[in-house]
Amino acid sequence: MNTPADWSNWQHNPDDPNPWYTLYVDSVTPLSSEVKQAWLTDSSRKSRQYLLPMVRPLARATIIFNQLLKSLLPHWRHPAALHNTIVWGLKHFVSPEANRFILRHFTLGSEIQRFILDNLPGIEIQSLHFMRFQTLEELRDDAFLKHDLNLFNFITSLNLALKAQGREIVAPEQLNFAAITDGDFPIHDLPRGKLNKIDIQTAIELYTPIFQFFLSDNDFWRSVNSLQLDETIALYVSKILQDPLPVLLLNNRHPLVPHSTLKAGFRLVLHGLATEMLHQHLVLLKRKQTAESVNSAT
Repeated sequence: MNTPADWSNWQHNPDDPNPWYTLYVDSVTPLSSEVKQAWLTDSSRKSRQYLLPMVRPLARATIIFNQLLKSLLPHWRHPAALHNTIVWGLKHFVSPEANRFILRHFTLGSEIQRFILDNLPGIEIQSLHFMRFQTLEELRDDAFLKHDLNLFNFITSLNLALKAQGREIVAPEQLNFAAITDGDFPIHDLPRGKLNKIDIQTAIELYTPIFQFFLSDNDFWRSVNSLQLDETIALYVSKILQDPLPVLLLNNRHPLVPHSTLKAGFRLVLHGLATEMLHQHLVLLKRKQTAESVNSAT
């Protein structure tokens, strides 16, 4: 299927509509045109069309094998080897669009958590790692493992603090968007070699059993179950905004009904896309608040 470098100049043909262009012009889901174009470019790669259908069943079969192995060695883990393997693969085989999404994800998640805290004055969590990465090399420092720990620690510490203060999450009088970046993030040195062709969905399917192999059984289960917390974070934001849209944008639910680990790769893609959309929704609200402030001042 034809996939141009710039969708903004594409000419729609009613007799042969391009599915990617239809998704590009659709404005219901909150994604910036730059992010959406990069996502569609990556999704239309040959690896997703031809490699993913073969990789997915093999990856899931490997997850089953790893689960049997972990029943014998439940505590064996080597997170350093895991992150070195991931970074090596990202550098040599994964597309620049996919690598950009991966690096962006840490910043987006950190900014959303910071937004929640900023709109609950009197609550601060000291144990969090607000991660912002500009290069793939920075991921070697257990970035993926810390990302999962962050999410559980954030939700646990936030609710313990709310309980201690006898509070609930309510909308503030004035929303604080200081944590939300409206614009590009500084990301550098993304490899663009001849082999950097694997799309993000295929890459995640490949990495999921590797992730399982190098972590303990408990680490992997915790990591997979963290995907169920998308709905929890969305509900927090919805309460602060008094807006149901953040909950409607996600598919990883319900936190009390965990899925099998077999679909962890696919659900991780949903998690990444939901984070992108939630952050962009906050960006649009920030722009609206800024415009209203300018108008009221004049």
